[in-house]
Amino acid sequence: MSNILDGKEVAKKVKLELKEEVEKLKLEKTIIPKLAVIMVGNNPASQIYIRNKSKVCEEIGIEFEEYLLDETTTQEELLSLIDKLNKNKEINGILLQSPIPMNLDINEAFKRISPEKDVDGFNPENVGKLTLGQKGFVSCTPYGIIRILKEYNIEIEGKNAVIIGRSNIVGKPMLQCLLNKNATVTVCHSKTKDLEEITRRADIIVVAIGKRNFLKENMVKDGVVVIDVGINRDDEGKVKGDVDFENVSKKASYITPVPGGVGPMTIAMLMANVVKATKEQNK
Repeated sequence: MSNILDGKEVAKKVKLELKEEVEKLKLEKTIIPKLAVIMVGNNPASQIYIRNKSKVCEEIGIEFEEYLLDETTTQEELLSLIDKLNKNKEINGILLQSPIPMNLDINEAFKRISPEKDVDGFNPENVGKLTLGQKGFVSCTPYGIIRILKEYNIEIEGKNAVIIGRSNIVGKPMLQCLLNKNATVTVCHSKTKDLEEITRRADIIVVAIGKRNFLKENMVKDGVVVIDVGINRDDEGKVKGDVDFENVSKKASYITPVPGGVGPMTIAMLMANVVKATKEQNK
């Protein structure tokens, strides 16, 4: 049986570190970090995510401001709000909760968020900085995965890493994060041929495709490190990952559970980005 990469415990540690930093900022500089979250429409899952973010902000001492926009909001109205938040010096981080209604251009909105306040790491400038290995804001899920690997002293340099999924949120930034840590990285997707042959050579596998139990025991070698980013519901409504945990865990040296693995780290690293943004904006 493999060792569990406990995202809850690592996130708890990260949040304690951030709480100390925030208290220090308040005492020494009278500065309180502030996150603004924009939600367009009334997606139930998004509402849950926003509530969770609000709770963690409160836990750490970060101020939280919510902007709920109607589904009929136009692109101009959304961009106007972003401009207003960019100019507001009290706001240190801006997050646009996805998904947004189909008639709106989310990439245009990400582009409009000031790179200095882009705590989700989706502004093209921050994406470019990650690609170039420069300092900037990194998308929170890949950022959290790197922190988990570091926390458990899992070597990345020189390892053969495979990412299943090429989304802008996880797959592509994960590629850059692993490359920047000197791994040899292969990105697989729906058009990849001989997938099992590729995954069986991997030392580290990150799965982020949204298909329950996709990664099977026969697709991995003994001793592999498996990171499961998937969040799916089974027939009973229980949350499951993209990995067949019960069987893959028999061969893996380390594996993240679902829930309790990557999820808590995503929010923790969002908070880390908010604190970082606050410090940089206030020099």
